[in-house]
Amino acid sequence: MAAGSGVKVADNCVSVFQDMKMKSSWKFIIYKISNDQSIIEIERSESKKSFQYQDFVALLPPEDCRYCVYDFPYKTKEGAERNKIVFIAWAPDRAKIKTKMLYAASKDAFKKQLLGLAAELQATDLDELSEASILEKVR
Repeated sequence: MAAGSGVKVADNCVSVFQDMKMKSSWKFIIYKISNDQSIIEIERSESKKSFQYQDFVALLPPEDCRYCVYDFPYKTKEGAERNKIVFIAWAPDRAKIKTKMLYAASKDAFKKQLLGLAAELQATDLDELSEASILEKVR
């Protein structure tokens, strides 16, 4: 299925996400639009549950956009442990305008294929990617 921008979504983008959601097999998945701007593909995924959120954030390029899903662990106000899958649209200020526009135009159609997302975060700098920002979205 093509996104609103005409960019297609690779088949494994949705199937790997389903594995993440149903089997808790991935801590995060980072997606990118291919260099020829024709398809959304998986750039990296990580299965290690010990992988920390700060390590994930450090993988995001400072001058290029990405879509990500992250299995975010947190405690409820009552102290119960939970996990929610968060969609992150990373569009740093230093990314090229054309790239930001392509990611923005493709986001909604791509996100609709990832059924079961608990929250969405749009970030343009590292401050917006703080764990506190995500916690505010999932609680």
